[in-house]
Amino acid sequence: MFEKILNKFLSLIVLLRHGRMTPDVRYYYRHTYRCQLTQLKYIFRDYVIKKPYKEIEFQGEFAPELEFTIPFAYWHFKNGTLKSTKAALFTKEMYFFSPHHEEVFDVRTNEGNYNFELPRVLYSQDYDMAKWLEVPYKEHFKNDVYVYDKPMLMIANRYNMEWGGAPISFYSIEDLDFMISHLKKDYTILYNRPRPQNITNDTSDIYELNDYEWLAETHPEVVLMEDLYKENKIKARNYNHFQLSVYANCEKFISIHGGTAALASCFKGSNIILSKKGPEHHFGCFKTLFPKLSGATIYHAKTNEEARDFVLKHYVKS
Repeated sequence: MFEKILNKFLSLIVLLRHGRMTPDVRYYYRHTYRCQLTQLKYIFRDYVIKKPYKEIEFQGEFAPELEFTIPFAYWHFKNGTLKSTKAALFTKEMYFFSPHHEEVFDVRTNEGNYNFELPRVLYSQDYDMAKWLEVPYKEHFKNDVYVYDKPMLMIANRYNMEWGGAPISFYSIEDLDFMISHLKKDYTILYNRPRPQNITNDTSDIYELNDYEWLAETHPEVVLMEDLYKENKIKARNYNHFQLSVYANCEKFISIHGGTAALASCFKGSNIILSKKGPEHHFGCFKTLFPKLSGATIYHAKTNEEARDFVLKHYVKS
């Protein structure tokens, strides 16, 4: 009953303050207010008592975990109030700072995104967040194993179901050929598109792009992440651990909307993100939230042509 009353009250506030917004984005405004209200009950424990008590649990998708859950957990760790964390399989290294982390979920769910115990969930009109700290992934995972003569550049692609339909934001074979042809002289290019067996599944099906076969035949100089993982010279415990170790040595990224872009934004440097649609556009996430993840410079491309232009303008060396 209280839940229904609270939601109706917050819906009224949103309608009064943001009534001109379309219904498909208004409920994200309501979520922000609810998250802010929830945090009020922890003021005394977080700022006065300051002893380990916070047990954080998350079963949502990869992107909001990187964007909201882990920075929230890291804030509690630095604040001296983090007791434990629970998340999906293959996440222990992502929560490297947690005093006690359990991998308990074998599937990520959309419902798991709506954890109102966090300072934010999904999209928000306000990313000036308290209880949120940049996680020092680059400093923690930087290593001497994945080092090459030329600077490393990561192309992080995906070819997944989006919003229940066909893939929308992805780099085609033609896009890859364009980028690699212009960049391979100056960079050691690494290519990453994880196979289903290497990640914790969510609600999005992964399709076949035939990119690996094409790369091996057309651009054999490109280093495939799955080949590096087979060698596993750094002895990574899982593919997420491996990604963190390789990404930590990169300064330039080319990535895709979603968790792919979020991960690539956690390692400073610069990141060209192809995102053609999504609430991120309305809320300006690529200008506000994504740069917060590590201080990375973010270039948001809304079309494949714009992504190519960013490559020429910002990554090709004159």
